[in-house]
Amino acid sequence: MDDKRLDLNLLLALEALLAELNVTRAAKRLNLSQPALSAQLSRLRAIFGDPLLIPTSRGMLPTAMASDLGVPLRLALDQARALVNRAQTFDPANANMTFSIAASDYMQVAILLPFLLQLSCRAPGLRVMVRLGDVRLVGAELERGDADVALVESEDVGGRDLRRLDVLSERYIGIARRHTVERGFMPIDRFMAASHIIVSPRAQGFTGPTDEALAAVGLTRQVAFAVSSFVFLIEAVSRSDLLALAPQRLVERYADRVDIFKPPIAVPGFKIAMVWHDRTHAHPARAWLRDQIAEFCAAHQTIAPDSARTAPRKEEAIHGAE
Repeated sequence: MDDKRLDLNLLLALEALLAELNVTRAAKRLNLSQPALSAQLSRLRAIFGDPLLIPTSRGMLPTAMASDLGVPLRLALDQARALVNRAQTFDPANANMTFSIAASDYMQVAILLPFLLQLSCRAPGLRVMVRLGDVRLVGAELERGDADVALVESEDVGGRDLRRLDVLSERYIGIARRHTVERGFMPIDRFMAASHIIVSPRAQGFTGPTDEALAAVGLTRQVAFAVSSFVFLIEAVSRSDLLALAPQRLVERYADRVDIFKPPIAVPGFKIAMVWHDRTHAHPARAWLRDQIAEFCAAHQTIAPDSARTAPRKEEAIHGAE
């Protein structure tokens, strides 16, 4: 048999013909005209090299080959229908599959940790691989399928065939070692006299948004350390006299480790974007995952005003590169 001549419509036609043993009824079942179904029957006879259905005075009878085809044909078509249904629907409560999410260490702690704990209750059979994200590589990772979705700073998003949705806004707040800041106030002269630590995830140097804001008013601070991790930054501040500015939602998770203060100079915040590739845009399970992330972020979008706070908030998120 030349399987290049076979298509799914012909198999559906054969299924209906074997069930009805009548061209007119089978055509009605398939919503086809009788001549159209007769033409398909002719193609099937040519493909299988067998008449398949033989007209008699009592209607059409299946040949021996047609009778042999009945059960395997039905099983094959049922499997094809199940495959299509599986691709079009997703049941998180009963799903068993693996997702991969790329994010910085900051977003892993501030966004993904509370999100995944919530997700595990809704979809206990899912597994999630959390990858350390790098904005320079995220486009290629999404294209290859190494990551299903990435969380990155919005202004870093770029690349062909990528889609994005801004999901969160964030601001910077100051941190210092515990019991060194009174009432969340940091005088500008003390701020400028201190040594600072910043996050530079791609090792761009010893300057960041805070330094740009200071330069605009003719000031330059002393940056002693540039590190790749916000968690490293907070740990370093908690053990030294270093000062730093960091994303508010992350800092609030470590409020028992550091003092929080309002920056003595205004520093622009940033937005976090969820990014994915066109190749996964229509996939039901991955669309569901993106919806869950977007809903979680929308529920935790609001953050407190620019004032010092002493207690961490729960289940909030964001990213930046101080």
